[in-house]
Amino acid sequence: MLLEFEKKIAGFIEANGLFSPADKILLAVSGGADSTALMYAVCAIKAENVLSGDIICAHINHQLRGSESDGDEAFVIAQADELNLAVTTRRLDVRGFARKNKLSIETAARKLRIESLLDIAEANNCNWVVTAHQKDDNAETVLHRLVRGTGFRGLGGIWPLRCFTDGIGFARPLLCVRRDEIVEYLRKRNLKWRTDRTNDDCKYRRNYIRHRLLPELQRQCKDSLVEQLSELSQSAQKFHNLVCSSAERIWPELADCAADNIALDLKSFLTQHPAVKVEIIRRSLIRLGSGERDLTHQHYERVLQLAQRNISGSAVRRPVEKIELPDGLVVQREYENLFFLRPKEKAAAEELINKIVELNIPGQTQFGQYLIEATILDAASSSLDTHRRRKSRIGLIEWFDLDKVNLPSAVRSRQAGDRFWPLGLASEKKVGKFLTSAKVPQEIRKKVLIVADADKIIWVWPIRISEKTKITSETQRILQLQIADTKLVD
Repeated sequence: MLLEFEKKIAGFIEANGLFSPADKILLAVSGGADSTALMYAVCAIKAENVLSGDIICAHINHQLRGSESDGDEAFVIAQADELNLAVTTRRLDVRGFARKNKLSIETAARKLRIESLLDIAEANNCNWVVTAHQKDDNAETVLHRLVRGTGFRGLGGIWPLRCFTDGIGFARPLLCVRRDEIVEYLRKRNLKWRTDRTNDDCKYRRNYIRHRLLPELQRQCKDSLVEQLSELSQSAQKFHNLVCSSAERIWPELADCAADNIALDLKSFLTQHPAVKVEIIRRSLIRLGSGERDLTHQHYERVLQLAQRNISGSAVRRPVEKIELPDGLVVQREYENLFFLRPKEKAAAEELINKIVELNIPGQTQFGQYLIEATILDAASSSLDTHRRRKSRIGLIEWFDLDKVNLPSAVRSRQAGDRFWPLGLASEKKVGKFLTSAKVPQEIRKKVLIVADADKIIWVWPIRISEKTKITSETQRILQLQIADTKLVD
């Protein structure tokens, strides 16, 4: 029969849909009071057939406290053996990793711990990593973020569920209980646990909040501050979910995503609710690899100010404004778009500036990171449009009247003075002026390739083909060209 503490955990798991009864779960056990209580409570719930999936245990040895760390590891192995749980342990060189990557010990330990738990879960086909974060941890997290500066999303504190990678989630079933409830449960079951002496060192901000700030604030409150902060975080989570639903609904039309950049349509972006704007900015930065812990309220404010700023200048050439953010990311406003960029190495682009490669027609041609595939089609057996332009899964496809193309053809980078006759226009133009009048963003201009035959440009990729080589009802042979960025395909 389950104890009240165990019933409370089981009810929280069900109410929040943390994991289904049949899911295989990985318990992250440090040996401290919280994770020891988690291990025994989950096993008790399983024994009552509330859970039916397999349970395994993982212990991460950070090797920061010498023999004490090894003692924690031995303790967890012994407890897992007592409960007939399979256990996997992993030792980490946290100090070396922190030194090499210029990180704090706390940040390095957290990063390596999460990566290790995900690796162990994946190796053992676990659906969930279950950690022992509890209600007091959540209160400390909310205060920590308030001290650092945060928005409503940060006020959500520690979430019951979080997905780190496809198919594996992190679940926190102890968020419904306080630290004193955990200690009471362990004593009632006559269970021992390990104590980490570094948790009393107030030089770490979280310990300072736990031992100094939170108790002082509690003395000035009539009701439980931990419970109040828990209610605040739950309200913030609900609001965030509502904001995410709005952002998810408009994202496909608002954002144009590539491997190293995301373009947001400013006209649509600026009409959104301020909270939705922040979520869209966050999504854009995270998709390009920014760490959320490095992003502060000030960073979001700077991006919002850039998006809302009126940029003066002529219609032909408006100035480009940009700001730099953590992790080497850049946000840039240009014309009617807000670009989120991860700048590429210049060397790869510069290598192609003076390179000209003749196309294999028919056949494939490699030009830097681009693959050009040429195919000759019979117009009589093809569904003939006056112009065919479409995107396939692996690249942009265009059709040309082969009899209007003076072979050989070649691909190269754009050069100063290039001229061509854009499809649909009345006359020839300089490529540079065409790109300006067409309001092609600077980041796309940098990627432009020129496909030319013996005497003219036939395609400014990926923008426009030439009027001179378009297919018509009189076309007999079609040259189909497909250009794909192999980095995106991979």
